[in-house]
Amino acid sequence: MLTIGEFARYGQVSIRMLRHYDALGLLRPQRTDPASGYRYYAAGQLARLNRIVALKELGFSLEQVGTIVDEQVNAEELRGMLRLRRAELETEMAAAQARLGQVEARLRTIESEGRMPADDVVIKNLPGQWVAELSATAESWEPEHIGPVIGPLFEQLCRLTDAAAVRPVGPGVAYYEDAPEGGGAITVHAALPVDPDAVPRDRGFDVVHLPGVAEAATIVHRGPMQGEVLATEQLLLRWIEDNGRQQVGYVREVSLSCPPDDRSKWVTELQAVLAQ
Repeated sequence: MLTIGEFARYGQVSIRMLRHYDALGLLRPQRTDPASGYRYYAAGQLARLNRIVALKELGFSLEQVGTIVDEQVNAEELRGMLRLRRAELETEMAAAQARLGQVEARLRTIESEGRMPADDVVIKNLPGQWVAELSATAESWEPEHIGPVIGPLFEQLCRLTDAAAVRPVGPGVAYYEDAPEGGGAITVHAALPVDPDAVPRDRGFDVVHLPGVAEAATIVHRGPMQGEVLATEQLLLRWIEDNGRQQVGYVREVSLSCPPDDRSKWVTELQAVLAQ
């Protein structure tokens, strides 16, 4: 028999928690000394304790835990539940890490205000071009909604153009429009410039003409897009306002260089179409 202290140590829980489980009828001692009130546990009760703790960590209430344990959930079922909870926690951690990255990017944007030279902005004429493209809808213009859409779109588009033996003739372009359904939703376009005459009929992607633009204010962003691009884009928009110009639509993004193994070396040109 084990004292309550020994049982708590082997089970890696507190004595207070064991007393609480006893009071709830969730895990009663094997024996309680009638004179001293000391609680004693059997080593075999550790199996029930392990299930109680595991189910509690899965998010079940103690009342639910008692029901499940009393119905004798087997080890394989419990392992499945734990795997599910692990996946949920990994998802939560990834989301928290993404939010942390956005906070850090916002702080860097605030710290860099006024430091970037405005002469980095160049006015260009953008010729029209034929592009292979895929489109999808993002919930909003916020980075956490755009990023998970545009990345997979480009990955799928590259697979489809490779399968169709279509070779891009220029860097990828991401452009955006308000979605027809409204409500702040955004239509996201991932596009690769192509020779339309070299595109087969059965291809799995659209081929459209991206119209030319008489004037666009452009600036080069170096580094990751997720969050990091905010400071560069805000500089571009301030330049437009300071020079008495007006932007039309959303900023385009042209991927000049995007090594897959090092996003810190990405080079992206931001293009803001100017009203005439």
